[in-house]
Amino acid sequence: MTSSHLGLSAIVTGGNSGIGRATAAKLMTEGAKVLVVDVQPEPSWTAEHLRYYQADVAAEGSPAGIVACAIDHFGHLDFLINNAGMVGGSEVENMADDVWDRILDVNLKAVFKLSRAAIPHLKNSSRGRIVNIGSIMSRLAGPGMGAYTTSKHAVAGLTKTLALELGAFGITANYILPGAIVTGITGPAIAADPGFTEFWTQKSAIGRLGQPEDIANAINFLLTAEAAFITAHGLAVDGGVMVNP
Repeated sequence: MTSSHLGLSAIVTGGNSGIGRATAAKLMTEGAKVLVVDVQPEPSWTAEHLRYYQADVAAEGSPAGIVACAIDHFGHLDFLINNAGMVGGSEVENMADDVWDRILDVNLKAVFKLSRAAIPHLKNSSRGRIVNIGSIMSRLAGPGMGAYTTSKHAVAGLTKTLALELGAFGITANYILPGAIVTGITGPAIAADPGFTEFWTQKSAIGRLGQPEDIANAINFLLTAEAAFITAHGLAVDGGVMVNP
């Protein structure tokens, strides 16, 4: 274990699997204590410096409860990683209101509400950081992905606003734009359609799909003291997909 984050604490939403789990694990190897938040009733893994909080991030009262839990366990909060998210929907013409609302609630409103709840505590940190998970769809678009794309564009705008509002307190806010990453969300598509892997591998300059650890490493960097002058930035971790349309 190294000590880049020794004595610091983090909230990681959607931390029971995929990118969130890889991120929480990475932060703990760097010395952080982590509150993992997930909708699943039980944690899928344990670690010495891990605490688990079961919650739907979009549920009423969840953001305040999540932050209160972190403060109760750790006494302070330094990092907020808004990773929880969902995909789905249909073409706009056929989009049901409840599907649209649910995607925006999880992908956008929960990010706003958790950030709002965390800010008073981040202001007390010597290294306050917010990292939100956007998507390459924060810059692109695709048919049948209207709600998801809208939510991720909005996350980019929210993050930039947070950066401007919080910079005077030494807090940075950035967002990650993952490309095609092997997670529980993409797993069914990979299993069902061999063309999925082929398509994204061919678009990637690196020639492979991304792994959760690729995203976790990028998030970890943005949390370090060395990244103190990086804020309002969208960091693409996509293997070069966006330059190869």
